[in-house]
Amino acid sequence: MAVHAEGIVAIVIFYLLILAVGIWAAWKNKNSGVSEGQDRSETIMVGGRDIGLFVGGFTMTATWVGGGYINGTAEYVYLPDFGLAWAQAPFGYALSLVIGGLFFAKPMRSRGYVTMLDPFQQIYGKRMGGLLFIPALMGEIFWSAAILSALGATLSVIVDIDINMSVVISALIAIFYTLVGGLYSVAYTDVVQLFCIFLGLWVSVPFALSNPAVSSISVTAKEAVYQTPWLGKIDSADTWMWIDNFCLLMLGGIPWQVYFQRVLSASSATYAQVLSFIAAAGCLVMAVPSVLIGAIGASTDWNQTTYGAIPPKEKDQSDMILPIVLQHLCPPWISFFGLGAVSAAVMSSADSSILSASSMFARNIYQLAFRQSATDREIVWVMRITIFVFGALATAMALLTGTVYGLWYLSSDLVYVIIFPQLLSVLFIKGTNTYGSVAGYVFGLLLRIGGGEPYLKLPPFIYYPGWVQQEKIHHLTGDVEYFIQQRFPFKTVSMLASFLGNVAFSYLLKYLFESGTLSHKYDFMDAVVSKHSKEIMDKTTLVSNDIIILSEMAPVKTRLSNSMVGTFTNTEALSDDEESSPESLNNDHE
Repeated sequence: MAVHAEGIVAIVIFYLLILAVGIWAAWKNKNSGVSEGQDRSETIMVGGRDIGLFVGGFTMTATWVGGGYINGTAEYVYLPDFGLAWAQAPFGYALSLVIGGLFFAKPMRSRGYVTMLDPFQQIYGKRMGGLLFIPALMGEIFWSAAILSALGATLSVIVDIDINMSVVISALIAIFYTLVGGLYSVAYTDVVQLFCIFLGLWVSVPFALSNPAVSSISVTAKEAVYQTPWLGKIDSADTWMWIDNFCLLMLGGIPWQVYFQRVLSASSATYAQVLSFIAAAGCLVMAVPSVLIGAIGASTDWNQTTYGAIPPKEKDQSDMILPIVLQHLCPPWISFFGLGAVSAAVMSSADSSILSASSMFARNIYQLAFRQSATDREIVWVMRITIFVFGALATAMALLTGTVYGLWYLSSDLVYVIIFPQLLSVLFIKGTNTYGSVAGYVFGLLLRIGGGEPYLKLPPFIYYPGWVQQEKIHHLTGDVEYFIQQRFPFKTVSMLASFLGNVAFSYLLKYLFESGTLSHKYDFMDAVVSKHSKEIMDKTTLVSNDIIILSEMAPVKTRLSNSMVGTFTNTEALSDDEESSPESLNNDHE
């Protein structure tokens, strides 16, 4: 395949557009937040907490609508064994944003946290915060790697250039403007990213639909023409697996730093909620062209196209159906415009994950766990170094690992199974402590890893009810691969076990220590009986500026008999006890 000059021109134009917007956003907001006394490091992480409705709506939508989302939705609609019935991402992520807005955005934003890990460190201590950082970091890094891997595949469809070089250039551009502008650059490039996807795909869809090789998608939705109908169906045997995967998207889509960095950058708690609802609608709207392209792929007689007689699914190229449809069913200039726009958007969607990972490391690991005396300038430099390191790590994984999607699937499962129940406990269940948190972590991890992961060829050591052995045929090589499919909703069961383990062990250990059954000297985590512990962080360590009104946060009272954890629970979310409300504290002072 020859190098297509038009394709390269289209990509260069879109890349330069996103780079220019990223640099402009950094320059425009270089003093934002600093004038109000906010630290520079915090400005990089959450902006000046002044992201408005327009930019906020776009950047919140871009939390999930990126390269993986549009490519993945088109792929599942196209795949014969799946179809639209199994393309769960649009509705799953839309509902996750709705639930996040209803229940999680307000308590997180009103307490003035800077990252998602802050409440864990506040209540469970810095060591537990470090443990919870591991699945959160894995999720962000593998997500970025999966995006860059998809980008390399997309670019290889457009132009016959070295995939490695194109991925490295794309990653460098995203890293550069994230280094320069932090959250502002991420937010403003998100506006361009969504505009590029929307315009690029919608311009291409009419041309693809009207191609003579494409049958009517309304016919192929219900009748088998070139393959099984693209609406798809859910077999009764797969119902629980479908529900399990849907819950994973809906609830597991909440505890991500990429989501909470947008929530925490909103100008108020109410705005954070509104932005979540706007983004939920945006997720559904942005999925429409991808669904249509997947349907077009399923309705095409590929023998009549420049692609060739063998359809993509038989060449193991189903994951590239979106760029293939744009390349082979649209006129050249339209094709290159669409592919250039999509490539730039994919490149841009790696930035927020890299920023999220470095924010959590610089604040929750470096500053709060190791160097609480670190200067703001020092933290800014740690962030810059880690943005580069994590970006390089994601790029290396995209180029060197064939199982990057498998790694991302497993790490996103761990976010759902481990972090979601911990977030639920820390925000809404009064009295959970570090012992319960560790128990929940271990339960969730063992039950999830025990179910295996076919993408990583990780065999199960727990065979849940209803498991079956499946075979997968690699069309290009003819190899047959056997794997265990767990039809039991073991991911959701693992999450519930993690949650119940946290609550049960927290209350059990609290009772054993406070009743004297266990000697206080065995409270080695300082989580129950310690009157004062450096491990459990004071809220003033977590919030270092005056933007947050103290009455919005948990009142801190010195209690000698009760557990230390009780002094940090947030009354707004957890209790109607008037004695410990902000109002009663103010009255006491009067």
